Amino acid sequence: MRLDQLPLRQPASVDSIHWPSLSDVEGQRLRELGVSEGVTVEALHHGGLFGRGPIACRVGRMIVAMRRLHAAAITVRPLDHSNFDRSEAAA
Repeated sequence: MRLDQLPLRQPASVDSIHWPSLSDVEGQRLRELGVSEGVTVEALHHGGLFGRGPIACRVGRMIVAMRRLHAAAITVRPLDHSNFDRSEAAA
């Protein structure tokens, strides 16, 4: 599943990122924000008209706004809510 398709408040682990679909600058920015394989993410809010704008995501302990195009390049695996510990997201 892609990050832009992840239901709100559903924690997930980043499985892969399709780096070729991003420019060098966009890829560098995602890396600087801590987005990489294995990181826990959570979609918190869909902005814009009809929820088609940027996505507010928790990446570790930070909350970042991400363009849908960038979120579509990130493949995630949903985590079980009952096994998810917020302290894991801080790691």
